[in-house]
Amino acid sequence: MDTMTILSLSVETAIGPVAAIYVLAAIGLNMHFGYTGLLNFGQVGFMLVGAYGVAVSVATFGLPLWMGFLVSLACSVVLALVLGIPTLRLRSDYLAISTIAVAEVLRLVYRAEFARPVTGGVYGRQSFADAFYDANPLPEGSLGVGRVDFSSDELWLMLVCWLLVAAGLAMMALLMNSPWGRVIKGIREDEDAVRSLGKDAFTYKLQSLVFGGVFGGLAGAMIALNQQNITPDQFMPQVTFYLWAMLLLGGVGTIWGPVIGPVIMWFMLTLFDETLRGMASTGVLPFLATSDSGPLRHALVGVGLMLLIVYRPQGLVGNRKEMLVNVK
Repeated sequence: MDTMTILSLSVETAIGPVAAIYVLAAIGLNMHFGYTGLLNFGQVGFMLVGAYGVAVSVATFGLPLWMGFLVSLACSVVLALVLGIPTLRLRSDYLAISTIAVAEVLRLVYRAEFARPVTGGVYGRQSFADAFYDANPLPEGSLGVGRVDFSSDELWLMLVCWLLVAAGLAMMALLMNSPWGRVIKGIREDEDAVRSLGKDAFTYKLQSLVFGGVFGGLAGAMIALNQQNITPDQFMPQVTFYLWAMLLLGGVGTIWGPVIGPVIMWFMLTLFDETLRGMASTGVLPFLATSDSGPLRHALVGVGLMLLIVYRPQGLVGNRKEMLVNVK
């Protein structure tokens, strides 16, 4: 069992394109829950429509890739409006039920046989990311430092994703320090007080849902480019709960929490997985099969999260006051 190889693989996963994509989605979820107090359990639904916005635009209708990105963002906005207008006046538990139900209904609709001419049904869509990788300005081959290296295409996607993350964090910092952001935080703390000051809390919550949903759609579009093929069953409800775990790990209601949480989570998952595989293959744990490493790594990460909730519920970089929210 090569410890340095395991550590290098863990670092590659923690800073790679998949981690950056989850950071984008977590930024949107942090907008919903961390700042506004909206219990969104359907962030994966925004990721689904974002991914298929690119895939269907290019693979089905032959549109250019840049237009596919615009379609992805438009689909995210439409989903937020359709979801938010009838539900944001309800209590938080109804919103939670609605979001997870809508995300699952969307997955079933996209994989249905009647949708196959457009979405590909259960087979999804493939071969729509060529234009993105053709624009890669980096030289071919592996690039990196030491044992941490990436292929040219991986590094290109990673750079684009982290640039989007940087832009998203800058936008979030500006918004949260603006009058709009102070109203949003006020809604999280006491919506009735905000209403008593003459603010239309519903409109602000809808704006927050749209804004966070756009980040989810953008993350879905980048997932499509990363995998270069998508199917509806990649967007199961578990994805949303991974995002929640990552956000809670990093810290809700903070700028850096949605970044630190996914990075550490992916590092831990890869570290535990590779370590358990190595111990199984070398006979250190003879009762452990290599195929058991997947479930066990999630169990170990789950134990770590439970300890975090007990001893530091605000997350690694969170503020304990941010956890004491009156969720609406």
